[in-house]
Amino acid sequence: MTTELRVLRPEDWDRWFSTLELAFGGVREAEEEREFDRSVTECERSLGVWDGTDVVGTSGAFSFRVAVPGGALVPAAGVTMVSVAPTHRRRGVLTAMMRRQLDDVRELGEPLALLTASEPSIYGRFGYGAATQQLYADIDSARVRLAVPPGTDDVRLRLVPPGDVLDECEALYARQVPARPGMLARTPGWERQGLVDPESERSGKSPLQCLLAEREGELVGYARFRTKPDWHSLAVPDGSAILHDLEAVDPAAYAALWRYLFDLDLTSKIVLRNRPVDDAWQHMVSDIRRCAPQARDSLYVRLVEVGAALSARTYQAPVDVVLDVEDAFCPWNAGRWRLTGDTKGASCERTTDPADLALSVRELGQAYLGGFSLASLAAAGRVRELRGGALAEASVAFGSAVAPFLPHGF
Repeated sequence: MTTELRVLRPEDWDRWFSTLELAFGGVREAEEEREFDRSVTECERSLGVWDGTDVVGTSGAFSFRVAVPGGALVPAAGVTMVSVAPTHRRRGVLTAMMRRQLDDVRELGEPLALLTASEPSIYGRFGYGAATQQLYADIDSARVRLAVPPGTDDVRLRLVPPGDVLDECEALYARQVPARPGMLARTPGWERQGLVDPESERSGKSPLQCLLAEREGELVGYARFRTKPDWHSLAVPDGSAILHDLEAVDPAAYAALWRYLFDLDLTSKIVLRNRPVDDAWQHMVSDIRRCAPQARDSLYVRLVEVGAALSARTYQAPVDVVLDVEDAFCPWNAGRWRLTGDTKGASCERTTDPADLALSVRELGQAYLGGFSLASLAAAGRVRELRGGALAEASVAFGSAVAPFLPHGF
């Protein structure tokens, strides 16, 4: 039978989403999770591939804005819920969805597309490059000590039900977004993602807890976490604190939240699974080796409109460079572009001038948020320098003072 690609109708959501669940192992989501996913699905931006009455492919997009170097919040399509039924692999289903999706993103005027990849090898051929990393760690809080800055003792801490202070925490999060590339300006409804807490998914962990940091009655930070009780040899407490998210406006508030986690009774470990790779606690601990930090890929970035995307961010050093861009999947990006910019702004326009650097749109995606340097990509043979000195100039300019970071999946 021939397949048909069409926009998702709301009444088909259950069948569409069940195909996605099957592709990701066949385990049905908890109803609380499923209801959240339904509530944020933008059906008009979601695609299904049908073979007769069967859904054999799914993909969607969220209408996000993402922080870029310089603090601008740039419209971006958050690509999500991508799957192909095992019965329809290697038939062009994924390519057809990616083609239609990127055409739609361009028509909507969004210069960027973003995704998180279940398998890193899938999306490079569509022009996505791994642009951020996330930090994992298992901190031995029974042995590692934390050094805190002056003013930490002036911060008041209190535990509250997470839902009771959602608006206040969300307002603090929104103020933090422009300061770190990769962070998402959450649209209405997305603030609830961090509170989805089905009991069936806890695996022995506590319900979600929320810790507030306050100074003179003002909220200056919060942390959401769980605890998991455990005992070694039936007598020695060996529980864990599992951190979900933490935001703070200054070092003292940040340190107060971390000190609370280090001092939790009956615990000997703090588990982190998504923190910035430059997270400051790494400079506060007495023994980094007992924290076992490691990094893995996180957010993938695709420049849908090269000129608009490169013009939307600033550059930490003056840059004037001609880029020869390869983009077979979105050929409107291919060719030479002159990028000029500094810390105040930038312009990227078509040019016939000789190229200084040659690279594909995938490398531009990797370097776009400042998490990976063009020089590093050149050392791997993925960027070619055509004018002496151009690589160093552009590599410095594309950098970021802080590591880019995706605070949550989508």
